[in-house]
Amino acid sequence: MPDVPIEPEPTDWELPHPDSADENGLVGVGADLLPGTLLLAYRSGLFPMPVSGHSPVGWWSPDPRGVLRLDRLRLTRSLRRSLSRYEVRIDTAFEQVMRECASPDRDGGWITEEIHAAYAELHRLGWAHSVEAWNIETGELVGGLYGVNINGLFAGESMFHREPDASKVALVGLVRELQRIGAVLLDIQWLTTHLGTLGAEEIPRREYLQDLENALSTDVKTFGESVSS
Repeated sequence: MPDVPIEPEPTDWELPHPDSADENGLVGVGADLLPGTLLLAYRSGLFPMPVSGHSPVGWWSPDPRGVLRLDRLRLTRSLRRSLSRYEVRIDTAFEQVMRECASPDRDGGWITEEIHAAYAELHRLGWAHSVEAWNIETGELVGGLYGVNINGLFAGESMFHREPDASKVALVGLVRELQRIGAVLLDIQWLTTHLGTLGAEEIPRREYLQDLENALSTDVKTFGESVSS
């Protein structure tokens, strides 16, 4: 990975405005997953995901939008205890994290080989990152997440765990890293019960787009230069 993200060739596509989304948050279907298209989407407030199963990729802007305020992360007593069981690393196993997130054993799996390849390329260019939880005793990767960092934005894509609280520990590591670099927006797309227990919330699309504009204009330190644990 480069020390500074490499800006790819601009996309040939024009993506619709987020406000054109239907009641489910779907803005449109089609385009491609080239790095320039993906980065334009995130900078515009969109993210890609198949409409259903492994159908063609749709572009989404849900209203409300799920976010986790970095100063509102909720650490339960049990999660604090779990922090000592795992070592958090950054970008040491990006491909493996994606494979785990794409496991066919998971309900609602949506990460296709095309999506995997697209984010692997973003990782190579320095935009996509993994945050991993490793079992200190066994040395095994047991949880993690991946997403895209653009200036003060981190757009979370997917997470997994194979041991209790492992994905939550990875999320704690992510929040600490985002605070270190000076990021201001952690996008989680849709609010889930799992993330709600950690302090995530929903905000209107209009508020999200305002926060996004602020995040994209925020100068930050390089993601991953130090490792939280």
